[in-house]
Amino acid sequence: MFVYLHGGGWVLQDIDGYDTLGRQLAEKSGCAVVLVDYRKAPEHPFPAAVEDSWTALTWAGEHLAELAGAQVPLYVGGDSAGGNLSAVMALRARENGGPAIAKQVLIYPATDADFTRPSYTEEENQTLLTTEFMSWFWDQYVPDAEQRKHPDAAPFHAEDLSGLPPALVITAAHDVLRDEGEAYAEKLQEAGVEVHQRRWEGQMHGFFSMVNVLPASAEALDFVVESIASDVHAELEEAGER
Repeated sequence: MFVYLHGGGWVLQDIDGYDTLGRQLAEKSGCAVVLVDYRKAPEHPFPAAVEDSWTALTWAGEHLAELAGAQVPLYVGGDSAGGNLSAVMALRARENGGPAIAKQVLIYPATDADFTRPSYTEEENQTLLTTEFMSWFWDQYVPDAEQRKHPDAAPFHAEDLSGLPPALVITAAHDVLRDEGEAYAEKLQEAGVEVHQRRWEGQMHGFFSMVNVLPASAEALDFVVESIASDVHAELEEAGER
């Protein structure tokens, strides 16, 4: 079961815009996919999206067999703002003793609101998502700058990242969010979390969801699917040894 949280700066997009990606993810991975249509800012600022995502994740965890046909592993993932929410869901699940998450899939996640990182200042990264636009998204989502250091808003500021599920982290070379995504992956590793991180060279923010348009999108989707397949294979091997 894959609970997917879409991007859009906590302001834009919906599950209709991610229908093709969700269908391809389901077809290629064999997972049942749940797309979450959380409430958007500025009408519904932080923590509305967090609470909606948590409601969806816990619901999926309670209905695994009903939705997927068996008691299968539960994955949570998303891109950009959805990557942010996915990282927050992994933290919240740990704090609440479940649901058990097999892996968190973080695709160029927003993990911090620090616009001084080099990836925010590099001219070649001002493409689909500019520094100015990202700052505007944060203003809509978390208007109070002091709240932007709350772990539910910016998971990079969580004091303890130990005990979290394994993470698959994808970043894009020409993306203002590149450095904070990679810094979060490094911080997870330092906390003892298993991390598989890959930067997609030559790509900009948003490439992952451009299915049927960019070859790199298909490659990144296959990368995610291969990670899931590896988990399933490991589970089958473990079951065979029992």
